[in-house]
Amino acid sequence: MLAKLEQIWKAKDLRKSVLFVFAMLVVFRLAAHIPVPGVDTAALKNLFASNQILGLMNIFSGGGMENFSIVMMGIAPYITSSIIFQLLGMIIPKVEEMQKEESGRQKINMWTRWATVPLAAMQAYGMITLLQRSSQGILGDISAFDFGVIILTITAGTVFLMWIGELISEKKIGNGISLLIFAGIVAGIWQQLQQFVLTFDQTQIFTVVGFLVIAILTVVGVVIINEGQRNIPVQYARQIRGNRAFGGSSTHLPLRVNMAGVIPIIFAISVVLFPPMIAQFFLHARTAWIANFSAKVIELFNNQLIYGIIYFILVFAFTYFYTEVIFHPDQISENLQKQGGFIPGIRPGKPTRDYLAYTAHRVIFVGALFLSLIAVLPLVMRYFTGIQSMAIGGTSLLIVVSVVIETVKQIESQLTMREYDGV
Repeated sequence: MLAKLEQIWKAKDLRKSVLFVFAMLVVFRLAAHIPVPGVDTAALKNLFASNQILGLMNIFSGGGMENFSIVMMGIAPYITSSIIFQLLGMIIPKVEEMQKEESGRQKINMWTRWATVPLAAMQAYGMITLLQRSSQGILGDISAFDFGVIILTITAGTVFLMWIGELISEKKIGNGISLLIFAGIVAGIWQQLQQFVLTFDQTQIFTVVGFLVIAILTVVGVVIINEGQRNIPVQYARQIRGNRAFGGSSTHLPLRVNMAGVIPIIFAISVVLFPPMIAQFFLHARTAWIANFSAKVIELFNNQLIYGIIYFILVFAFTYFYTEVIFHPDQISENLQKQGGFIPGIRPGKPTRDYLAYTAHRVIFVGALFLSLIAVLPLVMRYFTGIQSMAIGGTSLLIVVSVVIETVKQIESQLTMREYDGV
């Protein structure tokens, strides 16, 4: 470990990249504590502490929502925009063709950035409207001009974070968006730990030990799932050209247990937050049945058992869904056939495609089930212990550990390249 850190420090450009990323994360954390004027921050913190759904959103904004900061929406609008264009690639052939070309991907990235702006504005409008309708007097009557300025400020904060994320990604030591999510979650966990220490009771010692065991199991499990893969043997046919022989080598095709990474977790959180968030707007509607229905929806998602079941199903389903988006057995089969490769015992073409799809589904089942179990395990612990502050631990650790593994791998790949280059 110390040897790796020494290598990073000695490589001048890599050292600058690491320090730059660290500086950008510090800027993000500072921005998360710059509040928009005119808000009762004390009442706002009480609201987030008493509402599980809002508390979950606050964790992933790095405390920005709780502080009503200029970056309160985090990079959620950018993630939503990315999801939209990924889904469009599945239903619109032209977008799918663009995703296969470098110039097309650059154009889609540009569209994603542009779509982030109206999405951020709409989400900011929704959050401000929600706070205005709250009964705690968080945001009183404001003029139309002030309303517009707040929306513009929050939207600019999201665009600012999107820009920071892309600057971090350019340094090639980690995905910028993932690292921003990582920084927000780590900051939220640290705040929760401080709160827990201040309210600690000696009678909770066994509960704390239980949470530590869950945390360790989560970390170990995520590492195993992220590193686990099924190696499918591939044989390349031997070709004779004149007096020389080419090919005839053996290799393998790795199928990762968790191809989708942390994306299923982010998708599931976005979906599970949507119904109660919308219901908040209609909670005080003049039409009685709408208000009653909204109250039922909020009550339904506040039920830990139902919330856990929905969360489990969504993580499981999105793992399969996103893998279908990024893993294409037909293309792999076609490429193997063009390069003279084949899977021993499997005929080229459609049989190879069917075999890859069948094997991938079996491998993904293990990863999807494991991720879903880890995601809801802290909710189970909360049900039996009653401790509120650590209910999101599983989801947080899933993302944190996955981002750390991804970042470490990218740094190690850069160090390996320098060894080959003799730097």
